[in-house]
Amino acid sequence: MTTAEPTRKRRRLAPWGAAAVAILIIAAAGILWWAPSRYLPWDTADFPAVDTSALSPDQARVVELLREQHEQQRPGTFYSEGVKEPWCADFVSWVMREAGKPLSNPNSGSWRIPGVYTLQEYYQGEGRFEPVGNYRPAVGDVVLYDNSSWIGQHTNVVVAVDGDTATTVGGNELGKIRVHTVDWNDDSAVVGFGRLET
Repeated sequence: MTTAEPTRKRRRLAPWGAAAVAILIIAAAGILWWAPSRYLPWDTADFPAVDTSALSPDQARVVELLREQHEQQRPGTFYSEGVKEPWCADFVSWVMREAGKPLSNPNSGSWRIPGVYTLQEYYQGEGRFEPVGNYRPAVGDVVLYDNSSWIGQHTNVVVAVDGDTATTVGGNELGKIRVHTVDWNDDSAVVGFGRLET
């Protein structure tokens, strides 16, 4: 083999390598374009200004707790009683308990519901689950997501509603408590809502 042969092989592979890199870049850009904001690492919205004077006492307490937790950014184990696990439902359970609206795990009776599926079961069993459709969520309602094409099940809490868009706060969003917006009619991952008020 001459020294020119490896150089020729590299020249033949170079276009294929460049094409593969271009395809990866286009695929990544497409994923980022279509991904809901709750999955994007740079979505770092500030907590919104919420006028709590028009809210019920329960709603106002939920908003204040979410604001405090967003500022404090505690680790997920704080909300899960020390268990290392995905903690979005633990976060919702903790907030509801502290707001005086404790949940009850249908399997254990505990205030903590660690899974989104079980959280949905809880709301269905209480007659407080509203599927996406004709229901307009209110402040303090829990949003339930199930989208296997992204990350799977998730949950967060509504802090404001404007038209068909809700501002929500959720835990375990890339390891943090984050704020973002969701258009519940256009986000196919939204399954429904757990009502705060009965």
